[in-house]
Amino acid sequence: MIGGNRIASFMQEHPDSKSGLRSWAQTIESNGFRHFVELKKTFGSADHVKPHTVFNISGNKYRIIALVHYQLQSVAVEEILTHKDYDRGKWRKS
Repeated sequence: MIGGNRIASFMQEHPDSKSGLRSWAQTIESNGFRHFVELKKTFGSADHVKPHTVFNISGNKYRIIALVHYQLQSVAVEEILTHKDYDRGKWRKS
């Protein structure tokens, strides 16, 4: 997984996100998802917002925007946002 530093920084800024982010990271690192349908079975609230996959974290309080490359078995965390910041949509323009 690429983006561990981004996750650590976000957890420092938002301590209540630690449990959810750690759980998400552990699940990502311990699974080899071959395609979105398989990932969706584990992360039921994940959405494909081309080219990103968006994950709800901590009861939908936070969002992880990631690029998932199934063939390479890699996940790159692009952004972690509060739900409010996600709804503003600026991440889509970057």
